[in-house]
Amino acid sequence: MNPYKIVLFDLDGTLSDPKAGITKSVQYALEKMNKAVPDEEELKPFIGPPLHVSFSEYCGFNEWQTQMAIDYYRERFKRAGMYENELYADVPHLLHTLNDQRIKLIVATSKPTVFAEKILKYFAIDHYFELIVGSQLDGSRSSKAEIIQFILNCYPDCELDDFVMIGDREHDLIGANQIGIDSIAVTYGYGSFEELTACHPMYLAESVEEVKEILVGRPLKQKRKGDMLDESCPF
Repeated sequence: MNPYKIVLFDLDGTLSDPKAGITKSVQYALEKMNKAVPDEEELKPFIGPPLHVSFSEYCGFNEWQTQMAIDYYRERFKRAGMYENELYADVPHLLHTLNDQRIKLIVATSKPTVFAEKILKYFAIDHYFELIVGSQLDGSRSSKAEIIQFILNCYPDCELDDFVMIGDREHDLIGANQIGIDSIAVTYGYGSFEELTACHPMYLAESVEEVKEILVGRPLKQKRKGDMLDESCPF
């Protein structure tokens, strides 16, 4: 029996690798604001969290500067950045397998819904998902907990145990914990092992194939929450 009926996927760092598009768009925004422009590697923390959080925390911008940076970012992202993106290998096969298992699939991303829809259509995987839920362009519904709760409200007849959130950053796992659903942390994205295990996900997956093994009802025992916090982990 499948352990979950409804699977929520983060987009960036979980279904696809958006590094080039995101970091180049951040560089474009900073250049427009006459700020120092770090290289792409230094901007990797921007992958995952809401933009207003990243520009505020990593650049020290005030509210006005943050909104200006987001506007510049989206100027380039809409034109080119969203297509500077690569689907992780085996993702289409995973989604096809889960559809065959009659598991409902949903995208839960902090990226604005309108961008997420275009990216999934670009990759030709949009048809696998029953819902695509992201943030609003005005910055509302940007936390992962808000996004997850919005999705749960769409399925009032389901129990919390029916859902699982899959993501590569702490924001995905914290959101799942706050709402009370299970989570699967993937290590092939942009969150460190320490960041992910500190949030106590139910499972840890090192590849798309391991995600599939968990979701089709054959969970990897050595990857369960209680087994992955060994002496090498500081948490």
